[in-house]
Amino acid sequence: MKTVALSAHYDGKKIVLDEPYPLPENAHLVVVVLPQDDERDDWLRLSVQQLARAYGDNEPEYTEADLRK
Repeated sequence: MKTVALSAHYDGKKIVLDEPYPLPENAHLVVVVLPQDDERDDWLRLSVQQLARAYGDNEPEYTEADLRK
């Protein structure tokens, strides 16, 4: 059997694969627990806030006539 990386999560009781994969009975597995990426979540939240601010409801609608040649 070839080596393959599978995404999974722990549901509080057992490890659950994120997508179905045909594992043979008694397959040898290596489990790596990844740390929570809190900094990434903070950057994503900041990005969403800034995009909402830049493209908010009060942003004027620009047309081709507003472009300089």
